[in-house]
Amino acid sequence: MSKRNIGKEIIAGLEEFKAWRHGEVKLKTHVVEMPTAADVPAIRKALGLSQPEFADFMGVSLGTLRNWEQARREPQGPARVLLLVAAKQPAAVRAAFNAAHAEARTRKRGALSKARASKAA
Repeated sequence: MSKRNIGKEIIAGLEEFKAWRHGEVKLKTHVVEMPTAADVPAIRKALGLSQPEFADFMGVSLGTLRNWEQARREPQGPARVLLLVAAKQPAAVRAAFNAAHAEARTRKRGALSKARASKAA
């Protein structure tokens, strides 16, 4: 495998940008379809999560999730990106959810053990 020459790549990119600015070339573009509120119920169901679980995973209130699912509001910003990942890579999102859930259970057990130990003392 040959080494990349990042400096040459940057210069080539700047030259391409300059040619585009002068109307000499057309740049390649890619459109990514982002999920909308109408997609949220199917994404959640594909992950096998309840509304409370999915809202917690997304970092939004249950009311916000319900507003999305009933198309009263549209997801915005990072939530749309996370929905896109969930739609395209559900196994990865499910694994992340399961790992986070397991960590939370472990922390909760640790806190309960500490509380019991302090009561016994």
